[in-house]
Amino acid sequence: MRAPMSIFPTSAPDRFPATASCFSLPGPAGALDVACDVPAVDVARAGVAVLCHPHPLQGGTMTNKVVTTLERALREIGLATVRFNFRGVGTSQGTFDDGVGETEDALAVVRWVQSVRPHDALWMGGFSFGSYVATRVAGQRPVRQLIAIAPAVTKWDFHAMTLPTCPWLVVQGEADEVVDPSAVYAFAASMQPPPDLVRFADTGHFFHGRLIELRNTVQDRLRANLPPLATHPHT
Repeated sequence: MRAPMSIFPTSAPDRFPATASCFSLPGPAGALDVACDVPAVDVARAGVAVLCHPHPLQGGTMTNKVVTTLERALREIGLATVRFNFRGVGTSQGTFDDGVGETEDALAVVRWVQSVRPHDALWMGGFSFGSYVATRVAGQRPVRQLIAIAPAVTKWDFHAMTLPTCPWLVVQGEADEVVDPSAVYAFAASMQPPPDLVRFADTGHFFHGRLIELRNTVQDRLRANLPPLATHPHT
């Protein structure tokens, strides 16, 4: 069992928490709910992953099971992790802004991460709508790795953004009932170079019954691109 999260006051901490923690971070539309966690000291890498949740108007939150599975997968292989609720979700202030404001929310979180861990590699990850936001951020910031789980290419115009040039992992269920798998495959094939695409047979949008396999697949595919071991973990 992991220790209970400590709760910070409403001002953001001036250093990355050394234990699993929740706090409020100033965002462009008001305070944002943020949850951080850190890997075991013996596996800690010089990297932080910022993770984005599914559509706010369809029940998406930072506690979504795919998001928390991705968080655990990355933490177990050495990344510190940051999840957050987009504006209007949980106690995050503001209202839904069609992906534009949500990208600004993510950028605010990234700026905080880069201020407290300036020398660490920045990774971005997202699920469904969150993959759209994560990809937008990765086109604007020096992201070292992007992870897109069931990217919502049928709902949002990925081609209209500046696409990232960093290594990119795409994981897609072949029986996705929300995002057309063939559209995801076509999008991936149109990229130069194409992302690392993993297809999950007989798997729906939310990876029901396949979350452990998802965690293992993410870890296996990303080990080769891990940042170096942290010299002073959790500082």
